[in-house]
Amino acid sequence: MRTPMSNIAAKLRARRAEARTRRALSRAIDTAGSVTVRQELIAIAQARQSNLR
Repeated sequence: MRTPMSNIAAKLRARRAEARTRRALSRAIDTAGSVTVRQELIAIAQARQSNLR
């Protein structure tokens, strides 16, 4: 059985992981080698965002 504190810790870990993913994707978009790659990364970011809501 999980205690309320472990649930809070798990939520914090998940939130930090999501923030890391957002930062990495943002960095990849900023440093994309071509317009096509940049557009694909933006499409991925938008798809991820709609799945989270």
